[in-house]
Amino acid sequence: MARMTIDRRELADFLRRSRERVRPQDAGLSAGPRRRTPGLRREEVAHLAGMSADYYIRLEQARGPQPSPQMLAALARALRLTTDERDHLHLLAGHRPPAGPPAGEHVPPGLLHLLDQLDTTPAQVLSDLGDVLAQNAMARALLGGVCTVSEHGRNVVWRWFADPGARTAYPAEEHAYYSRLHVADLRAAVGRRAGDPAAARLVERLHGASEEFAELWARHEVAVRRHSRMRVVHPVIGPLDLDCQVLLAPGGEQRLVLHTPPPGTDAAERLALLRVVGTEQFLPS
Repeated sequence: MARMTIDRRELADFLRRSRERVRPQDAGLSAGPRRRTPGLRREEVAHLAGMSADYYIRLEQARGPQPSPQMLAALARALRLTTDERDHLHLLAGHRPPAGPPAGEHVPPGLLHLLDQLDTTPAQVLSDLGDVLAQNAMARALLGGVCTVSEHGRNVVWRWFADPGARTAYPAEEHAYYSRLHVADLRAAVGRRAGDPAAARLVERLHGASEEFAELWARHEVAVRRHSRMRVVHPVIGPLDLDCQVLLAPGGEQRLVLHTPPPGTDAAERLALLRVVGTEQFLPS
């Protein structure tokens, strides 16, 4: 990752434009009859943010020091910035934007609708910690239905390390690769969720359940899973090679995972067969 640096010219311009957009009455100030500039005065922004006027003026003149994340948070409040504007402010100042609240288990209706439309492609919605939040019929036919299982039972990392049966659908020679993949992705999520009780609880339980997990966790490998090739050994249609494409939500807390057939293979025909087999499995007896 490239080192982030402050862009003083753009930061100064953004602060000035943002200040001009705030009406005094929206900030709890009196507009007054003699106000000549639109929006807030520089001194008023400094007062609302709890900093010296000289410090703020130097920021708007593109000659101030790099503000701290705490100072940026105060400026964002004083200027009544939206979440997107706040994140932009942090980036201009050379800092990573603060993490937003976790998306939780609620899957947006639009994403659920998309899952239903993908009737030929196995697809799942997972949390960044690995909880399966939703899946379509093809994913249930390929990987099994786990969405209704309570905490950690529906977590793909937990099942991989704590349930030996979860690995039977994958070739034994690839188990070590998948183990590293799961742990590195979870490590990245836990880092983004610093202090989150759910993340800490999952990691603690995994340490108690698996020596393999504890050993891999100690390596501190970090890699967000975005794309990979996987082989699933299905009990009916046999081995199936698939491309695993991960589409991240803007905040990164939820992800849409698509399992698509690689070009030049018979995976598409096997998925078509799986669609028929899966449908028959869900029909009432």
